[in-house]
Amino acid sequence: MPPVLEVTDVRKRFGTVEALRGVSLAVDEGEMFGLLGPNGAGKTTLLSILAGLADPDAGSVRLFGRPLSRTDFDLKRAIGLATQDVSLYGELTGRENLEFCGRLYGMHGPELAKRVNEVLEFTALADRANDRVATYSGGMRRRLNLGASVVHRPRILYLDEPTTGVDPQSRNHIFEEVRSLNAAGVTVIYTSHYMEEVEALCPRIAILDQGRVIACDTRDNLLRMLDGTLTIRVNRDAPVVAERIGRLSGVKVQSVEGDTLTLRAADVRALTLQAVAALREMGIELTGLEPHEPTLENVFLHLTDTKVRD
Repeated sequence: MPPVLEVTDVRKRFGTVEALRGVSLAVDEGEMFGLLGPNGAGKTTLLSILAGLADPDAGSVRLFGRPLSRTDFDLKRAIGLATQDVSLYGELTGRENLEFCGRLYGMHGPELAKRVNEVLEFTALADRANDRVATYSGGMRRRLNLGASVVHRPRILYLDEPTTGVDPQSRNHIFEEVRSLNAAGVTVIYTSHYMEEVEALCPRIAILDQGRVIACDTRDNLLRMLDGTLTIRVNRDAPVVAERIGRLSGVKVQSVEGDTLTLRAADVRALTLQAVAALREMGIELTGLEPHEPTLENVFLHLTDTKVRD
């Protein structure tokens, strides 16, 4: 099957600033796809184009096999977008906000009323449906913002920082909402500065930096780009232990300080088993063991460097 979303050599310039410099990627139907990038990487510009809010200067976007443009309103009805800034009317109730969004997509009458009730239940806001949104907590607004983006039953959903500033309970609820939508067949493009969210939710991830895709692969393959570490503390002879374990295939000795040695390897779990077996064979007591697998944040910083971005 062809991808539901095909982005080919997309470029966008604002004056002298080249925001996108030839972005290409593809997303399959039903995927939960992560999109990461530091500030200024071009994520917001790309999402605007993918949502049909802006046209690229060059390149193309195809959605469900059709070219996407700002004026293709039929195709844009298949898109849901939850923006980073909550897009709700504070003086309207939660129900009124959802009804308004539904009418924008041509929904009305019993169909709209039924769908609004479904979304209120889905977002756990049914008991506050008739309260003004201005009285909602930050987490409630985020949940309603997500609900507003799916009231028209989109086939593809773009989520831009959907959990910014919310409490852990609301964050977990949003996770469950997103997983439920995806399980029902909605393709999800998820962007966040919380690396652990993308690592937990998205099996495949693209990293954007300076207007280009610098990596696009499965989560597991991205994590394999970096070694993990194993820190061992022993009761004696740390240099001898380091020399012995350092002879194992694929193992590098990072440091030896006092009774502590730190080792690097692609497979930390295998290294742990090998190290414990070697210590047992040498008759040396293990007094501490700290394995550290690489994280998506480690990979992200490795690829984009650690400089602060404005």
